[in-house]
Amino acid sequence: MPGFNLGPEIAKTRHVVIVDGDPAMRETVARYFEEHSIPVSAVSNRAGLSRHLAVMNPCLILLEVRLGQDDGLDVLREIRAHSDVPIIMTGHRLDETDRVVGLEIGADDCIVKPFGLRELLARVRAVFRRQEMGRVARTRDPERGGYRFGGWQLERRGRKLVDPNGAQVSLSKGDYALLLAFLDAPQRPLTREQLLQATRVHEDIFDRSIDVQVLRLRRRLEADPSAPKMILTERGVGYVFAHTVESY
Repeated sequence: MPGFNLGPEIAKTRHVVIVDGDPAMRETVARYFEEHSIPVSAVSNRAGLSRHLAVMNPCLILLEVRLGQDDGLDVLREIRAHSDVPIIMTGHRLDETDRVVGLEIGADDCIVKPFGLRELLARVRAVFRRQEMGRVARTRDPERGGYRFGGWQLERRGRKLVDPNGAQVSLSKGDYALLLAFLDAPQRPLTREQLLQATRVHEDIFDRSIDVQVLRLRRRLEADPSAPKMILTERGVGYVFAHTVESY
């Protein structure tokens, strides 16, 4: 299945794409958002989303997990291979497994149907606020320099992570923010609350999402994520980055 071709960086205002197989749901949510001055495009499946992303880069995607013949989680994986656009998952009977899998592969939030339109709008606006906070922070503190640890190298400019063999490893915004938190405080136990604060401007936070994000980061860094040697669990506290870190 071919991947998504992301369109040019145009019209990146408060434009939301709704991906949902239910025409009544698409119409209801689109009308409500437009009443609150949020431009919306609505599509019914993966093909429609692909056509849309080829010409425009939205600021948020509202993605139904079950799209008939299309699997919303597969769509989420494809988008994450090319883009950090915020994604809110929706779905009926969205159980804990669905939520954890979605968060692990890069969703920013999830909301179970039937949901209230006011709550949905509040979640979307929360994502917009975090985007703006991140933009302001980057403007005030341009990223430069980086870190070396255990043969790895992280370049802050471009968010580029290179493994000991010289291969580049992709990082989502959440992965990058979490890794920075560890590299800024190596060999020091960090509580879940400290890690939540470090990643808050990048992704929405669920009660267990730090554990999910740590697992995802371990899969990027560890030879055996089930027996980690770099990011260790500090029982009763949180996590600790075990390697010596050199900044430059």
